[in-house]
Amino acid sequence: MLKLLFTALLFASLSVSAATSVDLVKSTKSWDGTNLPAYTLTQPEVTIKEIVIAPGEKLPLHQHPVINAGVLLSGTLTVYSGDKVLNMKAGDSLVELVNTSHYGENSGTEPAKIIVFYIADKGHKVTVIDK
Repeated sequence: MLKLLFTALLFASLSVSAATSVDLVKSTKSWDGTNLPAYTLTQPEVTIKEIVIAPGEKLPLHQHPVINAGVLLSGTLTVYSGDKVLNMKAGDSLVELVNTSHYGENSGTEPAKIIVFYIADKGHKVTVIDK
């Protein structure tokens, strides 16, 4: 009986998944505190981008017409929007601004690599450069 119990406990411990799940961010607001807009999609399309920003590189002023969120995998990144500033380090996540001009700059010494997830209507732009 003891052998059967030991076998059952061993089997149970081997069959338990080691997977974990942690919410990196869950929000109804973008990083500057603005409420995310409500919108309806006819045919949703998900885009996942890996963006690498070299040391010293400054992205152009741009906007996103859709909700998006990202995780900085490596390096550092500073995001500017008017007088608002967000300083990010590897591991930080953000809910990005929607329809608001902003840009990112890598003032660090290593490339800043960020993964960004967008959801938009199929075929629609996820980023628009300001003129």
